[in-house]
Amino acid sequence: MKKTFLIPAAALLLLVACKNGKNNEVRETGQRTVFFDVGGMDSTVKPGDNFFLYANGKWMKDTQIPKTETGWGSFYTLYNDNLKNLRAILENAAKGSGTKGGNEQKVGDFYASGMDSLTIEKLGIEPVKPLLAEIDAIKNDKDLIAFISAGFKDGQGGLLGFGIEPDDKISSKNALIFTQTGLNLPERSYYLDQDDKAKKIRAAYLTYITKIFNLAGDSAHSSKYADNILKLETMLAKSHSTPVELRDPQKNYNKVTVGDFQKQIPNIDLKLVLKNLGASTDTLIVRQPKYYQALSALIKSQPIEIWKQKLKLDMLDRSANALTEAFRTAKFEFFGKTLSGQPAQTERWKSMVNNTDRYLGDLLGQLYAEQYFKPEAKKRMLELVNNLQKVYEERIKKVDWMSAETKKKALEKLNAFIKKIGYPDEWKKYDDVKVSKNTYFANLKSAKQHAYKEMMAKLGKDVDKTEWFMTPPTVNAYYNPAYNEIVFPAGILQFPFFAFNADDAINYGAIGAVIGHEITHGFDDQGRQYDAAGNLKEWWTKEDAAKFKTKADKVVALYNKFTLLDNQHVNGELTLGENLADIGGLNIAYDAFKLTEQGKGNQKIDGFTPDQRFFLGFAQVWRMKTRDESMLVRIKTDPHSPEMFRVNGSVYNMEAFYKAFNIPTTAKMYLAPENRLGVW
Repeated sequence: MKKTFLIPAAALLLLVACKNGKNNEVRETGQRTVFFDVGGMDSTVKPGDNFFLYANGKWMKDTQIPKTETGWGSFYTLYNDNLKNLRAILENAAKGSGTKGGNEQKVGDFYASGMDSLTIEKLGIEPVKPLLAEIDAIKNDKDLIAFISAGFKDGQGGLLGFGIEPDDKISSKNALIFTQTGLNLPERSYYLDQDDKAKKIRAAYLTYITKIFNLAGDSAHSSKYADNILKLETMLAKSHSTPVELRDPQKNYNKVTVGDFQKQIPNIDLKLVLKNLGASTDTLIVRQPKYYQALSALIKSQPIEIWKQKLKLDMLDRSANALTEAFRTAKFEFFGKTLSGQPAQTERWKSMVNNTDRYLGDLLGQLYAEQYFKPEAKKRMLELVNNLQKVYEERIKKVDWMSAETKKKALEKLNAFIKKIGYPDEWKKYDDVKVSKNTYFANLKSAKQHAYKEMMAKLGKDVDKTEWFMTPPTVNAYYNPAYNEIVFPAGILQFPFFAFNADDAINYGAIGAVIGHEITHGFDDQGRQYDAAGNLKEWWTKEDAAKFKTKADKVVALYNKFTLLDNQHVNGELTLGENLADIGGLNIAYDAFKLTEQGKGNQKIDGFTPDQRFFLGFAQVWRMKTRDESMLVRIKTDPHSPEMFRVNGSVYNMEAFYKAFNIPTTAKMYLAPENRLGVW
């Protein structure tokens, strides 16, 4: 099962912004004094008609999304602050002041190599010529399987999706997991839908493929290659599970012996694959067997030349951003402009900050944590987490629909949560990563080789539950069911999510709701299927499980009604887990806030009561404006609802919200008490 993130992990590569408005007022000493943007509200909208727009409407009207971005808002603001801080670290390190071979020198040289566009342009396609030659040398099916399986050690490979993760049902042991892959468009419907939008995207994809092959020096056949590849990927897409189907952990747990799996995929030499991967195992977990069955059949039915064209495209696409500006631009024209609606490319330095964080995360993370995450912030955050955990315990005890038997096990799971805050206790080492200031492509290759060895070393070993899956500067948070852990990197523990000197209403409405969100993931429709030890195991009574499903189905129905753009509906099934976490998280954060001195009082700040500030703080932390093209991709693929509905879907199901703003029964979004949704 995938980890559940506060925002989609892929979006992190796109989040860039700058400070805006009074919301970021800071004294000359550097200490923030204003934590709430009154000027961004829209008083012409009533709180009971659309609370998101009441809290953010003027900001939404006035804000222009920069040309280099797919969206704009609170996450972007903080993300940009982090980018600037990381850039300063990297540029200082790139000057060569660090110890030779030390952390600073390694991250500095890696960053510098990616910024050396002159050398990259001079090299042209030289870095990928050996790989193109290897693909050209493929003669038959066996060569094809050998290439795609052996290539992973060097950061290439293809057509096989795999990793080393905890066995869902034996969470203390690592297992080899195979997952569906093989597509370059976001998911299967982009290949199969027949509406005009889907057809235009496919036409643009064909143009992109053609450009890539032209740049690689094969313009005579590029259009034909594009047609062949799209047809092949369409056949693969038919075997893919939908985003909703991928959310069912039981259906995606298929443990088989190597021998039994080989019978399902007769045209893929599994023994050769495992040998080339460096994997010694008798059993596998195959998340989506249909993909591999289809791949096996297609390997036999489709000409080897078409497979070679597909491998070349995949390799060139993966490498594009490390090659010349022409490759980088071609990739941006399709994935940035067409799919995401972004008018202009992100600046090179921002991409290189991201790549350094991605490939040398713990090295850069150490330098970041030393400068930007103080011990007192970690202590305060732990207090908040513990407070919300206690509140959640009381809420579980009081729910009227759950039996004592299931409650006991739910409390065992809650109290077994691993809590990670800021950064890991032990840092990963990158001693085998070779880095030079003028060999960016080679640096990437070395970093990928390291990552592969690190991953494969886990196979057959006990799970190390001290491992982190986000770097310290990351502006996000996650719940990991196999570890039964909640994780809050240092990057998100800053304004507007967390401010050490802000009033409790703001902190509990922002980071408090984030903490509650991640805790609730342990008990959402997916997380509830994992026990206290992280095993996929039924620990509910049948009656309680049925009651949970009835409540969850009502949440699905509510969010299915939400629409945006040209009557595009939110997918209530796809977003169920995140919606449950949003609703539950806000409820828990509110209960915890009411235990504070401010929460018990009624003193106004900025003209608002403590309860009003709590809800407004929550709404403003989720204010984001997204390009239509990006939103359309999100609706199809993202398990998170659009931000307006993350806010409105949560507050209109809370009695405290109605009281805080004196919402009348005539309000447009008023829900009668008997119709309000709540699981936790």
